[in-house]
Amino acid sequence: MAPPPDVWFGGETSDERTAVGLTRSDGPLSPYAPTTVNYALDGPAHKLLMHPFPRRVRAVLAGRTVLDTRRGFLVHESNLLPVLYVPEADLDASALVASDHTTHCPFKGDAAYRSLRVGDRTVADAVWHYPEPVPAADWLRGLAALYWNAADAWYDEDEEVFAHLTDPYTRVDVRPTGRHVVVAHTAPDGTRTVLAESHRPLVLSETGLPNRWYLPRADIAVDLTPADTRTRCPYKGEAAYENAELPSGVRVADAFWHYPEPLPESSRIAGLRCIVGGSRNDGSEITVTVDGEPA
Repeated sequence: MAPPPDVWFGGETSDERTAVGLTRSDGPLSPYAPTTVNYALDGPAHKLLMHPFPRRVRAVLAGRTVLDTRRGFLVHESNLLPVLYVPEADLDASALVASDHTTHCPFKGDAAYRSLRVGDRTVADAVWHYPEPVPAADWLRGLAALYWNAADAWYDEDEEVFAHLTDPYTRVDVRPTGRHVVVAHTAPDGTRTVLAESHRPLVLSETGLPNRWYLPRADIAVDLTPADTRTRCPYKGEAAYENAELPSGVRVADAFWHYPEPLPESSRIAGLRCIVGGSRNDGSEITVTVDGEPA
């Protein structure tokens, strides 16, 4: 497993899922201090913030609850997703197996690990803690964390949650708009194909991320075929991806995504398609413009 807690659990792009809310590039925990403020942040470039998580959280492995806490903490760390830390007593001690694995974090200290074993299932080095945290993070003493993907399921109260716990400093807003959105594909030889054009998109704004433009299926100008890719977002749900089949016979793999059954707070994007602009591995490029300007 990777050193804690730099892991990505899904989303549209990996760079968007390694930081949220406070830790984004314009947030107060970013290593790059925001400039549109009337205060100075006197502290290290790599910042930590811990605060209580207000609800009960459980993690289940092989049908057994291996973590059950009503007194967890979210630890926010520059450019990383927030991680749940819990008192050691809130882990199922009978499922923990000693491990020799260790890692070092210059901001938290030396991490010791334990594996999880439930029946014939073993997840190596699933739990970590800092027996002697560095003085600046001494509040981690007595707390432990569990890799999200070490469990089969996580529950926030009685609702199963995916990808990671929601960040209280992240918000998602969805609004209808009449702005003109054009999506185009440019092949390596310069051939340009319009993939979609809409005057009736929904714009989804998520804290610290660029606006995403969700388009009605009827406004997609090319055939779409199902792809195998799936990702999960704790704010929107499970995304299914589709390939764009160009008239030239070229397939643009995983071009669009959509949420067949989005979470309630994002229910308005159900069935709508979205795409991100940028260069692709084959040398082609996707462009998204809004009212003639790059999105």
